[in-house]
Order: sequence, then structure tokens, then C-alpha cells
Amino acid sequence: MWQRLGSTFLHWLQNLLHELQYGELVWLLSPTQHMTLLANRRAAMIISRVRLWATLFAILTPLWIVVDLLVFKWPMWGILAGSRLLASLAFAVLALTIKRDGHMRHAYLALVLLFAIPTAFFIFTYPMVAPFRLQGIASSVALGYTFLPFLVLAGLGIFPLTMLEGVVFSLPALVGTWMATVWLCDCADQYNLLGMYWLLILIAGVATISGMSQLGFTIALVRQAVRDVLTNAFTRASGAELLDIQYILAVRNGAPLTVAFVDLDNFKQINDQHGHEAGDQALRQASEQIRAHARMGDMLVRWGGEEFLLVFPNTDIASARLALDRLRQAGLGLRPNGEPLTASIGLAERLMDGQEDWQGLIALADRRMYEAKRTGKDRVVYTGEGLMARPQPA
Repeated sequence: MWQRLGSTFLHWLQNLLHELQYGELVWLLSPTQHMTLLANRRAAMIISRVRLWATLFAILTPLWIVVDLLVFKWPMWGILAGSRLLASLAFAVLALTIKRDGHMRHAYLALVLLFAIPTAFFIFTYPMVAPFRLQGIASSVALGYTFLPFLVLAGLGIFPLTMLEGVVFSLPALVGTWMATVWLCDCADQYNLLGMYWLLILIAGVATISGMSQLGFTIALVRQAVRDVLTNAFTRASGAELLDIQYILAVRNGAPLTVAFVDLDNFKQINDQHGHEAGDQALRQASEQIRAHARMGDMLVRWGGEEFLLVFPNTDIASARLALDRLRQAGLGLRPNGEPLTASIGLAERLMDGQEDWQGLIALADRRMYEAKRTGKDRVVYTGEGLMARPQPA
């Protein structure tokens, strides 16, 4: 059995390493380095699954009252029934009121409440049920209360969690089990308790690995969804989401936000004269050069065709111009005939240009890019009429 488990774990690890890039492996350990898009997607997944499970438990929990009625006498079954109704109500409230805005703090709160409800139910009911020495089917019913912590811990495996989160969310179930079996009840012998805790720890470990596996494949799917396959820049959809987030942060902090609209010059000629494969190569070169010379925190988005957006968070127009100067002097690569690949660039900044949303900021940068095209290409336009002169080669 252990060999089979080891083989399964190694197979899972190999698949995971194959799917993930090296830097993303750190994301499996702790959520502190997760990018915003991943955090939002993960929060939405967690909240969706919490709502599903809370709804399911709200429906199923009261159904066990019939079994308690057949096994236990009054007032025991009445207390248990009341506890089940309260737990069912709590699950229903959780399913109906949880916020679905994609924030991790709400996802964490939802997870805490989802696992706190059955843990509290176990702490309250187990000390009442455990002292009874029941036989036959009644014994099986009482044993079901004992297995509740195992169900709670196993449930962690359906959520995309990091290793740190798996450990943290396992602790309340382990502590709650200790409270119910030792502190409040003291009705099980120590050997049974040791075996129970050992099994709980194993289940917590397996559930944590399962959650990490889900997170790993979520990371891979998010990467494929947010990155353009050809250029490795952000896709237009993910770029729009990033811009929305960055604009909100800029407004909240009163900070500048600059956007450069980059359009490769005479790109259609590359496709027409040298084929689309040469065009793809030119796009890859340009993307690599832009990302290689962009500053940490700047974001490159493939907006469409040969058009890119370069987003400069917390950057005024002067600093963005200097960054673009360095980029243009380094070059965007070469055309198939060996000539330099150039671009027309329009630049717009939130505060200086008085734009009230990121869509207006992009529209203004787009208009200035067309002005750069009209006035000779291979240049940057950053005001209504002003032009940044073409830098001379170093």
C-alpha cells in the first residue's frame, strides 16, 4: 500500500513540475507572492465551492434527525436535533450571504466559517454521544459523530490551497477534536486517541497535498488564460483586468498611472513579403525586448495584432519617457531584411491628461500613437502636439 501511495505521489509531483514554471513552484508553499489575477481566480473558485458545500450541508444535515430519533431517547435526540437545525441554518446563511467579489479575504472568511460550523457541532455533540455504550445499528450511528473531524479535514482537499494554508486550516479541526475527546469528554482510552490523531494528521497531509495539486493546475490554467501564447505578454482580457485594478489603486492613492500604446511600424509588409512565420518572429522579438528593458512592475499587454500596451504603474509622464528612451535605444529587434524593427508610440498619463477611467487613458494613448504614425513613425507622442524626437544611436 505504501509503495502505491509513494508511486502516486511521485507521479503527481512529476506532472506538477511539468506544468509549472520554476518561479511558480514558490506559489504552492505560500500565498504571499501570488499575483493579483491568480488570487482573484482562486478566491472565486474557493467561494464558489464553499457556497456549493454549504448548500449541500444545509440540506443534508437535518435529514439525520430521523436517525437520531430512532436511536436516542428524549431529551437526547431533541438536543441533537436542535443542534443539527442550528448547524443547517448556519450553513444556509453562509451560502446565501457570502460575498462573491473575488477577494481572498472573503474566501478565507468563507473557509473559516465552512469548517467552523461542523467543528463546533462536533465539540458540542460528541461529549454527549460518546459515553453511551450502544449496540448494533445504534453503535454505527454514534460512530458517525466520531468520524466528523475526518470529513472536515478531507474536505480541505477540494480547495486550491497552498501548503501553509492547508496547515493553518487543519489546525482548528485537530484542536477541536482534542477539546471534544479529552478536555470535555475524556471517554476514550489513550491508545484509541493516539490512533485517531495519527489518522487525522495523515488525512490532513493528504488533503493538503490534494489542495496543492489543485492549486498547481489552477496556476497553469491561469497562466495559459492570462498570457498570450506567441509573445508571453498579457492577453487583452487579462490586461483589461490588470488596468482596472491599477487604475483603482492609482485613484485611491492619488498616484500617477501612465500607458504607452505601441504599434510596430510597417508590420503588414513583413507578413506580405516574408510570411506569417517571420511576422510571428518579429512579434516575439519585440515582446522579448520590451520585457527585457521594462522596469520591475511594468506590465506588457498584447492589445491586438502588432499592438501592445506598456503599463507604467505609479509613474509620471517624464519617467515613462525616460523608460521608453532606453527601450528604443536598445531596439525592438530586426526585421527579416536586417533593418531595425521600430514602433510608433502614444503616451498618456492619468493625472496630467485628466482621464477619469482607464478606457479613456488608452483611447488617448491610441490617438497619440496614430499621430506618431502620421508624422513619420518611429517616435513617441506624449502631448496633443508635442513630439519626442527620435534618439540618435549611442
